[in-house]
Amino acid sequence: MISSMMQTAVSGMQSEQIRLTEAAGNIARAGTASETDAEISLANELLTLKQAEIGFKANALVFETGADLWDVLMSITRDDSD
Repeated sequence: MISSMMQTAVSGMQSEQIRLTEAAGNIARAGTASETDAEISLANELLTLKQAEIGFKANALVFETGADLWDVLMSITRDDSD
């Protein structure tokens, strides 16, 4: 259960990284000749960057909590074997 929680958190962080990369690329292309037919909204892209930051931090916290739980579980296991 702990490992699946940590795997889910890693997957979430990877997803946020993709969002961050896409938004950064859109910001870099805004106002250039290579811009697509749809106009890029800098406000929307900046919002996406902030959302990605918050999502990444939340998933990192879940991962850290899983690591802490794993440490506690290993501590209990070691204590029982003594």
